[in-house]
Formats: sequence, structure tokens, C-alpha cells
Amino acid sequence: ALEASKIALQEAGLKATDIDMILFATVSPDQVMPNTACVLQEKLGAKDCMALDISAACSGFVYALAIADQFIKTGPAKHVLVIGAEVLHPYVDYSDRDTCILFGDGAGAAILSRANADQDSTIYSHHLHADGKISDLFVLPAGGSKMPFSQKVLDENMQFLKMKGREIFKHAVRTMSKTCKEALEYNDMPASEVDWVIPHQANIRIIQAVADHFGIPMEKVVVEIQEMGNTSAATVIVALDKAIKKGQIKRGQNILLTAFGAGITSGSLLMKY
Repeated sequence: ALEASKIALQEAGLKATDIDMILFATVSPDQVMPNTACVLQEKLGAKDCMALDISAACSGFVYALAIADQFIKTGPAKHVLVIGAEVLHPYVDYSDRDTCILFGDGAGAAILSRANADQDSTIYSHHLHADGKISDLFVLPAGGSKMPFSQKVLDENMQFLKMKGREIFKHAVRTMSKTCKEALEYNDMPASEVDWVIPHQANIRIIQAVADHFGIPMEKVVVEIQEMGNTSAATVIVALDKAIKKGQIKRGQNILLTAFGAGITSGSLLMKY
């Protein structure tokens, strides 16, 4: 996260002291407290500002962008550093092939700033959801106040991710399709006017199913999962950054971000880059 943030600041032409807020999406923090955003704030040399971790799993970066957007539009912030970063390998049971082949470590950072009068970049809308009734589909049982670490936890491998893959697949397609539809309908924008879709990089079949639902060709969908695996809160920002650096995404294009994650959280954000 530190390295990604340094790059983001350099490319934005800003100093760490210009940042008014730090939003750090992660489910793999350095420790329970202090929050990882505060650790990053110190390492960056940022000023005294709001620094907050957001635990929304794979939807975390989209959640964080939505929060940043609100703080900018209502006035308190001009430049917000938004990070999605995970170190997931300590939470993976390498004897469980249902999970160990899926996850990776990664980090990405973006700076969301108030647009000048001559800039037409904008966030059209964001649509965030959570369905706690099915939160048991993807869990990390131990490590919190309900199940502190103990010998019993270690003996039963409860410190590792547990996932019901078939159910997750079904709900991932449903929730991502729902939030994308919500964004398009809210803005009265046909899918044909979306230049790029950047979905959470969890599973290529999930991504294809969501694209098929809207009749969006895969040529307009950014896919990086083959390079990094599922890096949770980092996937959307990493995919966005890579597509920009490859010259795929250009200023003035309509970009639709969508994600789902443990919780079960989900969300979409439609913007003009």
C-alpha cells in the first residue's frame, strides 16, 4: 500500500501533505489496532487528517470510492487517498484446494480529487449493498472477539478462510448484475454507452456471466485475474491502473466498476474517467 500510494501521489503531482483523507480498504490489516490507514499515514508523512480502514472484503475499494466521493462533494475534502491492499496468503489453507488456488496478494491506490471547472471527469453514481443473511458463505472464523486465537483454533484450522464456492458463484453473478443494472437505470445510460467494465477479479466465469447478462462484449471488460488471482479489495484498482497504463482506458470514457465480497457486500460505481 505504501509503494502504491507513493506512485499515486507522484502521478497526481501531489505531496503526502496535500491529502485530506486516507481510506484504506482491506480485510488483512497489519494488526487489529491501530488501523492500517494510520500506519500508512505515518509512513507516508501525511498530515493530521482522517484515516480509516474499510472492511468490506472484495467490495472495499468501491465502497471507499463512494465514501470519498461524498466527502468531496459535500466540501470537507479536496484530495482523498483511496487504497485497496491485501496480504491474503497467511489466511489461506494450502491443503484446501477450494481456496488456496484462488487468492493472491496485491495493492493499488488512487487519488480522488475535486474536479476543476474545466474538467468533465465525474462520478455519476454509486450503489452499495450488503446481505448479512448469507454472510456465512465466506468467513474467516477466528481472530476476533468471538473466537480469539487458541490451541483449539489452530488444531481445527479456524484461522483460515472458509468458503462455500458454489453458493458464492451464484450470488456473485446475481449481486454484480443487480448493481450494474441499478447504475445504468439510475443514470438512464444504455450498456452500449459504457466504454469499459471493471469487475472484481474473482473468477473468469463470474465475469463472463455478468458481461453476458448485459450483452457487453468481453473486449470491453478489463480482466487481470490470470496475472494476480483474487486480491480482494485490490482487484478493481489494480485492474483499473493496468488498463490506464496500457492505454485502454482514456479520459472522457464511461467506466463501470462492480464488485462483491464477503458480507455479502456488493456495489457498483459509474464514472466518467
